Amino acid sequence: MNKALRKAVIAGNWKMNKTPSEAKALITELKPLVANADCDVVICVPYVDLQVALEETAGSNIHVGAENCHWAESGAFTGEVAAPMLKEMGVEYVVIGHSERRQYFGETDDTVRDRTRAALDNGLKVILCVGETLEQREKNITFETIAIQTKIALTGVSEAELDNVIIAYEPVWAIGTGKTATDEQANEVNHFIRTLIADLYSKEAADKFVVQYGGSMNAGNAEGLVAQEDIDGGLIGGASLKPADFAKIVEAASK
Repeated sequence: MNKALRKAVIAGNWKMNKTPSEAKALITELKPLVANADCDVVICVPYVDLQVALEETAGSNIHVGAENCHWAESGAFTGEVAAPMLKEMGVEYVVIGHSERRQYFGETDDTVRDRTRAALDNGLKVILCVGETLEQREKNITFETIAIQTKIALTGVSEAELDNVIIAYEPVWAIGTGKTATDEQANEVNHFIRTLIADLYSKEAADKFVVQYGGSMNAGNAEGLVAQEDIDGGLIGGASLKPADFAKIVEAASK
């Protein structure tokens, strides 16, 4: 990462883990471990944990995010949560387009675009996930896949609004599998994303734009990954549920 141009962001994605009481215990343990972080620290938690997360992080340097939001302001969408609901609670961030949402719940590039639009319209900061499958990588269409996902998701997003967007590159083949892209593989795609932002907006926008890596970053490999020029932190899955491990990743991004 290039700290002269942008600040690293380490965001935990808890996925479908932790009851409210478990969330309280985890945050209580985590707070002192990351109190002196020289990067932004975010925890994105299940909807039922949002209230306790907001209460427990109040006055700390930990920011709170949700794991998704709907594109509509309200309506007959049973089981969904709207961006205005999150905003009124005090939530700052929202993860949009995670590969598990695409894989298991029918998310498409178009619905990711619409959810992104709704989040930005309601003052939320978006962690936008893009990434290729193993089949797409083996067919050598990684860059094409990333370009399509990014361009569609950012349709109608202005350069000013880009300040509230982070892109997390998450190779689908490296999520929850224990596999991780090499430092160089991850940086290559992150660099491509930054170049794409420069083409779509401007070099100035690209220079300050945060691009995370989100494929099984952990306490063991974080330092090598964030040392790469175009990796500005990470979207952390399993390791975010272990305060000591998450803190080590934050420490690596703070150097």
